[in-house]
Amino acid sequence: MTARGPVLVTGSAGFIGFHTARRLLARGETVIGLDNLNDYYDPALKQARLDRLLTEPGYVHHTLDLADRNGMAALFARHSPRRIVHLGAQAGVRYSLENPESYIDSNVVGFLTVLEGARAVKAENLVFASTSSAFGANGTLPFSVKQGVAHPMTVYAATKIANEAMAHSYAHLFGIPSTGLRFFTVYGPWGRPDMALFKFTKAILEGRPIDVYGHGEMERDFTYVDDIVDGVVAALDSPAAVDPDWNAQAPNPSTSGVAPWRILNLGAGRREPLMRYISVLEDALGRKAGLNMMPVQDGDVTRTEADVSETRAALGYEPQTPIDVGVKRFVGWYRDFYEV
Repeated sequence: MTARGPVLVTGSAGFIGFHTARRLLARGETVIGLDNLNDYYDPALKQARLDRLLTEPGYVHHTLDLADRNGMAALFARHSPRRIVHLGAQAGVRYSLENPESYIDSNVVGFLTVLEGARAVKAENLVFASTSSAFGANGTLPFSVKQGVAHPMTVYAATKIANEAMAHSYAHLFGIPSTGLRFFTVYGPWGRPDMALFKFTKAILEGRPIDVYGHGEMERDFTYVDDIVDGVVAALDSPAAVDPDWNAQAPNPSTSGVAPWRILNLGAGRREPLMRYISVLEDALGRKAGLNMMPVQDGDVTRTEADVSETRAALGYEPQTPIDVGVKRFVGWYRDFYEV
């Protein structure tokens, strides 16, 4: 491919950031990776991801906190990345009930440093992670980006909605093409230990019962990480533009008539019962799970499902991986990585 300068990938030692960086490196990009390697979950897993990236000749790493304004400004000045994939954030719905300050520092202050850096280098494209949690109390399925998101149920979701609004303002004021991607329940190899599939797998292999919230009646749009990366890279290759059909009297909340900005869903486009997900995992492990049936946790929702029609139209996005395939791949990685 034609050299276009480096791509900055924040959160490059994180789950989705790692997979995105590897995809970009595989197609010949130079990747400037950034991660603070914090201890929200096992730093050894983050380091193991990073160690693999460091073997790639096109990868340059910076261990840096997003909220470090001077450090971030220096990074942008040094590398001048005009394409940015911002995946670094304080993740997790439930942890935001325990430590909301960390979400403001990383997700709001940290996003501002990215926007200021994009402004300084006159970025040609910014792609950033949002979340399906933005839909909050909305009960209309499938979730469409044309629906409003005025009722977040956690601080985490609120910070991501703030990111969408902040990006619109910078897109309008400084002409930075910006795409926010709402991820739906991402899973796969190298996944986060705080996610259900990882916790379920660990518990089952250790002979412990698993906690099944919502009394087993929850449904999720489980999305395999490779399908997510397909959408991230497609958005990087296709910057947002001002919507010529936008109507200020009946505004579409996912596009803009005054800024090169858009919001898109990245999901499988179907919801699966949690109990089927568990059954698929049991088959992949060759073991049955003991079940602790629990009520829905604070801040959680019962069902999610992505309407990906807008993403398909904008990016040609077509998720490919059913849970039977994706869960089996995760189990293969887990057994290999942890030697169990």
